[in-house]
Amino acid sequence: MSQADTKTRILDAAEQLFARDGFHITSMRALTEQADVNLAAVNYHFGSKEKLLQAVFARRLGPLDKIRRQRIEAVLAQATAASNPPQVRDLLLAFIGPIIEFRNSAPEAENFLTLIGRSLSEPDETVRGYFIQQVLPIFTLLFKSLQKALPQLPENILMTRLQFIMGAMSHMMCNSARQGQLPPGFPTPLKTDQMATELVNFVTRGLEGSC
Repeated sequence: MSQADTKTRILDAAEQLFARDGFHITSMRALTEQADVNLAAVNYHFGSKEKLLQAVFARRLGPLDKIRRQRIEAVLAQATAASNPPQVRDLLLAFIGPIIEFRNSAPEAENFLTLIGRSLSEPDETVRGYFIQQVLPIFTLLFKSLQKALPQLPENILMTRLQFIMGAMSHMMCNSARQGQLPPGFPTPLKTDQMATELVNFVTRGLEGSC
């Protein structure tokens, strides 16, 4: 087995276990058993459990955030060319859409999106801290772009509403696979793509609402 294969197996195992059990609950023994490697291999490639967590985030978020940046910048460029402010919905679609596309790209994407949801919703500063560090550049771009779209909105109100959006995204990522567990008598749950459309519609109105 090549070193690249070993590294991928470790990342895959960590992603699955961190999403399912949580970062602190996952033991190195469980991780090495899942990846079918020894502890020395984990230490060689990553050095520590914390560095491994950072690598798990970077592997997926690097390419994902590159796509989101390109799409947000395209929205801004089109608005500038038309001498108009960017549209809130277009910016949100540029930010949220790639996540949905990623979810549908491969079965293992579910593990990573669950891990993101956990990082946003659980009181675990370690995981949330590494996640925020990774996504801060793209989040900053979104915030500054929305300021151009909504210049009348005070920045503290805009930031608060963006935090609400992150919470809604976390709920969708963590719970979309569990919607079938609703009690009898409730409406049939939406599919993930439909749920994403409704999320964009909902948060667009929330951002554009008067304060």
